[in-house]
Amino acid sequence: MFTVPLRLIGSEFQTRVWHALTKIPYGKTISYGEIAREVNSPKAVRAVGGAVGANPLSIIIPCHRVVGANGSITGYGGGYAAKRHLLALELGLAADELPFSRGVKE
Repeated sequence: MFTVPLRLIGSEFQTRVWHALTKIPYGKTISYGEIAREVNSPKAVRAVGGAVGANPLSIIIPCHRVVGANGSITGYGGGYAAKRHLLALELGLAADELPFSRGVKE
């Protein structure tokens, strides 16, 4: 976890989503729907995906920890392989040992 002060510039919704991302513990994942509920916008799952994709600090704000509702690995700005690598690193596994399936999007 990073302890640097952040000045996030984005819409009010985006900043709520980005702050929610900072609360995801190391080695844990959460779905886009769970983030939508966390920011009190339970029907805004696609908007959450857009905010996650617009994350300006993707290592400090851990957007790689967000997965699809079915546990699949979905889009990531750094690419599918990078997301798998980061999740594997946090779980202490090899990328081919991850319990996540590949999602429709990359």
